[in-house]
Amino acid sequence: MSEFITVQVGQCGNQIGSAFWPLVLHEYGVQSASTGTNFLKIQRNYGKKADDLLDAIHSFFVVPDNLYNFCFKSMADLKKAKVKARAVLIDMEDNVIAGLKRGPLGHLYEQACTITNYPGSANNWAIGYHDHGTKYHDNVENAVRRAVEKCSSLHGFLCVHSLGGGTGSGLGTATLKLLADYYPNVDRLVSCVYPMLTQDVVTAPYNALLATRELLEHATCVFPVDNASLMDICALQMKKKENADQINYNVSCRPFQDMNSIVVNMLLHLTSGSRFPGNLNMDMNEIATNLVPYPRLHYIYSSVSPIDLTASITYTAQEAKLQDELFSNAWSRNNRLIKVDPLQPNGVILSSAHIARGNCSMTDLKRNIERFRGKMKFTIWSEEAAKVGLCSVPPAGHSASVLCLLNCSAMSGLFRNVLEEFSRLYRRKAHVHHYTQVEGFDEADFRNGTESIRDSIAQYRELENPKRTDVPRLQVI
Repeated sequence: MSEFITVQVGQCGNQIGSAFWPLVLHEYGVQSASTGTNFLKIQRNYGKKADDLLDAIHSFFVVPDNLYNFCFKSMADLKKAKVKARAVLIDMEDNVIAGLKRGPLGHLYEQACTITNYPGSANNWAIGYHDHGTKYHDNVENAVRRAVEKCSSLHGFLCVHSLGGGTGSGLGTATLKLLADYYPNVDRLVSCVYPMLTQDVVTAPYNALLATRELLEHATCVFPVDNASLMDICALQMKKKENADQINYNVSCRPFQDMNSIVVNMLLHLTSGSRFPGNLNMDMNEIATNLVPYPRLHYIYSSVSPIDLTASITYTAQEAKLQDELFSNAWSRNNRLIKVDPLQPNGVILSSAHIARGNCSMTDLKRNIERFRGKMKFTIWSEEAAKVGLCSVPPAGHSASVLCLLNCSAMSGLFRNVLEEFSRLYRRKAHVHHYTQVEGFDEADFRNGTESIRDSIAQYRELENPKRTDVPRLQVI
């Protein structure tokens, strides 16, 4: 069974983690104080087999060898068995992590895999990357190594952080570089939050640009999301009556907890093929192989259907939902996790993947893939190819779901937005001195960052306007 280590960096990364672990347990059928459900009810409602759940729990949790076949039904069982999460928690402010450790899931986190400091990175990428990245390099390396040593089949690192603050953008990308240096053959899958339209940090444009340069260099795949899309999804979902009874694990954090849960459900769907059995499972290492045609063009658009703010207690609404409607919603603008439009003029699809979970057949997949091809414009060399995955185990609370992943030239719009926001601030040289006074940072790093992003935009533009290559016929002499 494939194993994953989550690396939660900064306030945003650890808040996403606070939504991640309850939803993971809920999917595995483990009762928590928040859900009020039990294993037998989940098994009956979702059609999951107990053996599938027991095997899959090792993907995200370290279970003692003598309890390998033990059936965990509640949080008390996990605590008694000393089950630990495969997680590394990093933050230069200890408020969020301290809250996690005081919470009902605090016993899941290992102290040796927790790194905190005070008073933070001052919303400065340079402090997070150069200062804290150097000072805490050995601590981070030791924490990661400790988590890796407890894996027998490590599949990848799931890194979650934001790009607006100093710790998430700076120390988050410094940790990513560390993973690339020490574990170059292990996939580094990053889900990062871009602060588009809702920036509450003045220096966020600087941080986003500098962090994006590092993500282009060191990540295997990046699944970006932005606050604007997540807020739109939450606003739309809260208007639906069926969401009134959804579980909310921390009411005081709404709507941010709902936004975090959307990201979590995407990650759970993304890794489902590596955790559960299926007729046509899509393993995680196939994502980079099939979706990344060029090394630097590894930013992946994602949208999921149905959208969950948290996890439904009951198993009713999705029973009657048609498969075609699930796919149509997955392609809808209302379900996209980032404000990128694959249907924009001149935009092309470099590669695509659809991962279905639960009650979905190959006939459903093939029919809807043909519909998808009719909607999108592909490159010449990708129009006949589409990666598909079919996992037998549905998500908690639904009979079926679909995740759409696209590597599209429209992602250049995200990069252009990063450059525009950066230029608007940098042309006045505002706050630049806070970065240049950090040891190891040079103002030329801003220029290197813009050149790196412009190079990626140019690659997308070249693919949108391909030049026909005429190869002369061979002449027999």
